[in-house]
Amino acid sequence: MMASLVRLEIKEPIAWVTLDNPPMNALGDVAKEDLCRVLDALEESKSKIRVVILTGEGKAFVAGSDIPKFLRLDAEQATVQSLRTQKLFRRVETFSRPTLCAINGYCFGAGLELAMCCDIRIASDSAILGHPEVNLGIIPGAGASQRLPRLVGLGRAKELILTGRRIKAEEALQIGLVEKVVPQESLFADAQRMAEEISVKGPLAVAAAKKVLNEGWDLGIEDGLEMESEIWGSLFGTKDQKEGARAFLEKRSPQFRDE
Repeated sequence: MMASLVRLEIKEPIAWVTLDNPPMNALGDVAKEDLCRVLDALEESKSKIRVVILTGEGKAFVAGSDIPKFLRLDAEQATVQSLRTQKLFRRVETFSRPTLCAINGYCFGAGLELAMCCDIRIASDSAILGHPEVNLGIIPGAGASQRLPRLVGLGRAKELILTGRRIKAEEALQIGLVEKVVPQESLFADAQRMAEEISVKGPLAVAAAKKVLNEGWDLGIEDGLEMESEIWGSLFGTKDQKEGARAFLEKRSPQFRDE
C-alpha cells in the first residue's frame, strides 16, 4: 500500500511504517490522514504482522506539526485539532502488536509525542529530541504532558517542557526517554533485529504483556495484580501456550500460530 506521505511495507511478519513528508516530515493534516489510513491497513493485515517499526524518511523522524496552520487556528479549532491528534496517536499506543520507533534524526513536538506512543524507542546517535512548544507560545497538545512524566519523571518532564530544551540521544537514553542508542548507519538494521527477536515469541503472550503493562500503569497495585492474574490465566486456554510448554520440555524452538 502507498500513501502520499506515509509508506507501509509489510515483509511478514514485520511491517515498516515510514513518514515521508520532506523536508522534515511535519505532521500536518494530510500526513495525519495518511497515517490513519495506514493504521486501518495494519488492522486489516494484523494476522500477518507480529511487529511494527515506525520511522521517518531523511534527516528527521518528525520535526513537529504544521506551524503555518497555527496562525489560522482559533481556540476552538485548536482544541478540536488536539483531540483528533490525541485520538490518532492513541491508536498507535493501543495497537495490539508491539511497535518500535526508529528515531533517525530530529524528533520534536508532535514527533516526540508520536514516538512516546510506541512501545520501544531506538534512537540513532545523531538524533535530537525535544518539546519546543513554549517557544511558540503553546504547550504540547498531543499527549506529552501525560506520557513524558510517566517515562522520565515529573520533575524532568517539567524541565524539558518548560525550557523547550533540545537533548541529544545519549541524554535521552540516560533519562529513560529512549531505550537504546545505536550508530546512525545501523539504526534500521538494529530495529529490524529487535523486531525479529520479538516476532518469534508467542504473539498472544506479547499482545497480553503489552496490554497489562499499558493498562496496569494507571491502576493501583491491587487492581493491577488482579488484571495480571486474569490475563495470565487466560493464556492457558490457548494453543500457543501448550506449544510453548511442549517445546521447552522437548528442547526445541516453539512454532507459535497466534491461536
